[in-house]
Amino acid sequence: MHIVLSHNLRDDSACAEPDPEPPASAPADDLYAEWDDIHTIRAVESALASRHRVSLVNADLAAFAAFCELKPDLVFNIAEGLHGASREAQIPAMLDMLGIPYTGSGPVTLGNCLDKRRTKEILSYHRIPTPRFVTVDSPAQLPARLRYPLMVKPVLEGSSKGVTDKALVADRKALVRQVEWVVDTYRQSALVEEFLPGREFTVALLGNGAALRVLPIVEINFDTLPAGVNPIYSYEAKWLWDQEDDPLQIFTCPARLEPLLQKRIEEICRRAFIVMGCRDWCRIDVRLDSRGLPAIIELNPLPGILPRPEQNSCFPKAARAAGLSYEEMILAVVEAAGARLHPQGVPDERLRMF
Repeated sequence: MHIVLSHNLRDDSACAEPDPEPPASAPADDLYAEWDDIHTIRAVESALASRHRVSLVNADLAAFAAFCELKPDLVFNIAEGLHGASREAQIPAMLDMLGIPYTGSGPVTLGNCLDKRRTKEILSYHRIPTPRFVTVDSPAQLPARLRYPLMVKPVLEGSSKGVTDKALVADRKALVRQVEWVVDTYRQSALVEEFLPGREFTVALLGNGAALRVLPIVEINFDTLPAGVNPIYSYEAKWLWDQEDDPLQIFTCPARLEPLLQKRIEEICRRAFIVMGCRDWCRIDVRLDSRGLPAIIELNPLPGILPRPEQNSCFPKAARAAGLSYEEMILAVVEAAGARLHPQGVPDERLRMF
């Protein structure tokens, strides 16, 4: 089978080094944080090439012509895009128009999951637990009465962009300052969210329908962070303090969970996957409230997949704990897409991996 790997290549030499304390009003230095480096792209390419013929398409303005010329059997999509609220949806929408099948979620799901406000509205409608929230475009829109502490995040970012150690605020003054910083820096609304004080987990899901699998749950251990910082998985924790040559010992996988709590986490993640319309794979962030009950923080239908264990990428970490190599994980996504696209079986066996 001919598979195109659709991606956005991050040229690290051309990207400014992120500043852990960006100025109050400046373009974000983390602009390309969601894109993949050449090592990740080559690792995915190698995994796909173990079974298929592979071509690479960078998700830029030439992508449409490339898809038309290559006419692949399937696109393995990890493209994050760059501009606007639709950036993650742009390649899938293009492929839908061209009638080319692809892995992962469709444009509506990708748009809704990127927009934290829409995600939480949909989850709330379906009575799936998620922290209470409000979105504002300026401090003047903040409700007069709020219960602290609170989290402040950009509405339309991933990869912990905009969620610095200062995102957790304990009073009105800090809240106003952080809302102003988010709005000025990212030119978008700020999400002000109830802070849940309990344990935090991230949950990898693979497959569709009755074949949907919850991989071993990853727990984030905040007591391993530097002294004096907030107990959140901040931008600093993800990209600055956790380095490949000196990785933070921040994750436990499988998480040590009582059976009932594990069942509750798996259940709300399955429900969230389904109601948000996710396909093939997704990583879901979960945190426990003051009563020890799980709630959905956000969904990541384009999960990070850094290939080396020391890079602390959570979806591959969960896959390894489930007994899947990196290659097997990538091929399992292709298999899930094949089963979804051809529920009655693949006529010429092109999509059957195992």
